[in-house]
Amino acid sequence: MPELPEVEVVRRGLAQWVRGRTITGVEIVDERSIRRHALGAEDLRGNLVGAHVADVVRRGKFLWMPLLEADAAGVESGSDGDAGNEPKLALMAHLGMSGQLLVEDSAQPDEKHLKVRLTLSPASDPDGSPMPAELRFVDQRIFGGMFLADLAPTRDGHAGGISETGLPLIPVEASHIARDPLDPAFSFDAFYKRLRTRKTGIKRAILDQALVSGIGNIYADEALWAAKLHYARPTDTLRRKDAERLLNACREVMSQALAAGGTSFDSLYVNVNGASGYFERHLNAYGRENEHCYRCTDLGLSTKIRRDTFMNRSSYTCPVCQPRPRNGRW
Repeated sequence: MPELPEVEVVRRGLAQWVRGRTITGVEIVDERSIRRHALGAEDLRGNLVGAHVADVVRRGKFLWMPLLEADAAGVESGSDGDAGNEPKLALMAHLGMSGQLLVEDSAQPDEKHLKVRLTLSPASDPDGSPMPAELRFVDQRIFGGMFLADLAPTRDGHAGGISETGLPLIPVEASHIARDPLDPAFSFDAFYKRLRTRKTGIKRAILDQALVSGIGNIYADEALWAAKLHYARPTDTLRRKDAERLLNACREVMSQALAAGGTSFDSLYVNVNGASGYFERHLNAYGRENEHCYRCTDLGLSTKIRRDTFMNRSSYTCPVCQPRPRNGRW
């Protein structure tokens, strides 16, 4: 499943190619991909046609596009609209296991697993070349989808998530999600206070999207390896400096993944232009069972990465760099 870096790569692509444009047409090829929109296809289509994409926002793995009615958005003048006309609805896109948001020319053949097609108003890139006319939602496994959500003010008054405009709004469906480590409004003090009250292992804690969002199995293993912490380290024994080291490792790992375009183990995760990420070439722990630990190798040791079953998934650790605590918790 795409994690924070992969979703942020998609968000940046949508901000470049879709933000500021008007949705002029909607084709729902497979209604299973809009099943989360309880009012059905016609309501979704009626709310989207003529709507102006005011921004593209991400919090953790959640992605949404705040919408303005065209006459309130200053579309014809090319502006982003009057600041007093705040969006009330957002188009949420959940990528699931295999969802893709692709910006395509209308002449491009339809993808095999095309589910939703949005036609966009004409626009030009900085070089004056026409931008692609369609935003397509493609999903092979149909775990993802698109739906409309009401926007509400954020509890702390800060931006809803990472975006270009910083609107202090968030979809009601995402309001329970904590801020992620790359969010400027992320509070380490609040995170650490809540972390210390947990009675669980550190990996299970950082996978909890209500505590800190955007961290999935891959980047949890990578950050724990970088911080030299075992996934079973009890949260209530974690010192402040250990938690700071872990959060800094999370930020560093995910920033490196962003620079590499994310992690793509197969063709299912791609950017809006269809390009795959290549961070998998730089993984230190995840997926490296029985391969030598890079850090130990630098020290002249021949330690091999081990894999343990964890929450119906896998955890990868170095038994020397990340010794299991005696009082470890899952």
